[in-house]
Amino acid sequence: MDIQAAVDRLNALLPLTARQDQLPAELKVMHLYILSALVGQGSVPDETELIEVSGEENIVAALQRLAEQDLVVLDNQGRRPVGAYPVTLEMTPHRLSVNGQRIFAMCAIEALAVAPMFDREVRIESVCHASRTSIYIHMRGGRLLDVQPTPKITVGVRWQTPTSVAAHSLCMEMVFFKDKACAVEWQAGDCENVSLFTLPEAVEFAKGFFLPLVV
Repeated sequence: MDIQAAVDRLNALLPLTARQDQLPAELKVMHLYILSALVGQGSVPDETELIEVSGEENIVAALQRLAEQDLVVLDNQGRRPVGAYPVTLEMTPHRLSVNGQRIFAMCAIEALAVAPMFDREVRIESVCHASRTSIYIHMRGGRLLDVQPTPKITVGVRWQTPTSVAAHSLCMEMVFFKDKACAVEWQAGDCENVSLFTLPEAVEFAKGFFLPLVV
């Protein structure tokens, strides 16, 4: 699939940038601050910080509005953010090391988005969705510095309409494979609903979808 076509298809399913653009200024500031804190500090800001940064006084209501737009994921009590696409504190197969902090990405595409979004050095530890072989990717900005065990790593995307929380539905089917053979077997001939990307293509896909959130 053409990279721009993939970006457009994902935007149709999960229009994060469009949703962010429709936010009041205070909520957009809060969203970006939560995202930056997750990546930069490996944690989420407390209510006092969010009030100071955004000017919003009813933080719980503000967070609920962000969650309703699926721009953040809240804890079970619905009072504290635990994730903002593309990163999360919830455990996933995609572990990231950024600034000496350990966080998680919600899916394989999102794991590849963090380094170019924030122009950071990021180490990704994940697994092949089929064989469970360990996968390691070292990035700086949009550049791939090291890839193990093979440069033939493939990213698979099973296109589906997300539930209210895409991190717990759509994102679960955006995964790494150690090589194309594993990915093709997973695809099972369903080229309409399952797309495969080389690792460099997946990086471009990640950049095309996620960079507009922070520019």
